[in-house]
Amino acid sequence: MTTARRRPLRRGAYLVPSLFTMGNTLLGFYAVVRGLREEFAVAAIFLFAAGILDGLDGYVARLTGTETDFGREFDSLADVLTFGAAPALLAVLWFGGEFGRPGWLVPLFYLLACATRLARYNVQSGTVDSRWFVGLPTPAAAGAIGAVFLLSPYLAPDVVSVALMVALLALGVLMVSTFRYVSVKKLHLRQRWSYRAAIVAAAVLLLLAYRPRLSLIALASAYAVSGPGAWVWGRLRRRSIPSSGAEPTEESVDSPFEETRS
Repeated sequence: MTTARRRPLRRGAYLVPSLFTMGNTLLGFYAVVRGLREEFAVAAIFLFAAGILDGLDGYVARLTGTETDFGREFDSLADVLTFGAAPALLAVLWFGGEFGRPGWLVPLFYLLACATRLARYNVQSGTVDSRWFVGLPTPAAAGAIGAVFLLSPYLAPDVVSVALMVALLALGVLMVSTFRYVSVKKLHLRQRWSYRAAIVAAAVLLLLAYRPRLSLIALASAYAVSGPGAWVWGRLRRRSIPSSGAEPTEESVDSPFEETRS
């Protein structure tokens, strides 16, 4: 009995994930263009669309077995532009000199945090548990900034400015922290799912259809706080370990801002 040999992929297949990455960069650039026209809510939509393409390029690469070092580096460079520089520039355009020097220093901090987060991700690739992201993923951070811009037509400009300033600082810190965030890289659509997962997915879709703006900012905020929330919950649960005679593990005393160990 002969085993069927898998047909090798054509060289052109390796370009498919890069096409999604190029689309990601294009949407990030166009988001800034719309920001220059003071269409910040529309720019936020392009940031969300770029986040979808960013997830698809990795999924397609894993699905087709076309993951390469070039693709990983290209994706990181695109993410710095789309999820780092674009939200930072949109914030600077929104502030318009309102906060003076902090009006561009805080967005710069966010951009540097984004670049640091991506550089650490590349260095730790293959050495950390793929079920988790270490630090807030950059698309999620950009999505949280975009969610604030989505609400800008319904809020006073001063309220939006303060919310952006706080969000840029908080998200920058979360990106360079070592809080663990759930990763969707190991999500297999072909596997069997519990009916509870279907109910949750249906509820999310209904909320997005009924109140898209509020739903997006709620989802972005919930994911952003899920990392520190899970860390605090874990610390509270471990407090009961010494009373039972067990020694706390090394992981239980790690600071969320210490470097992870490979």
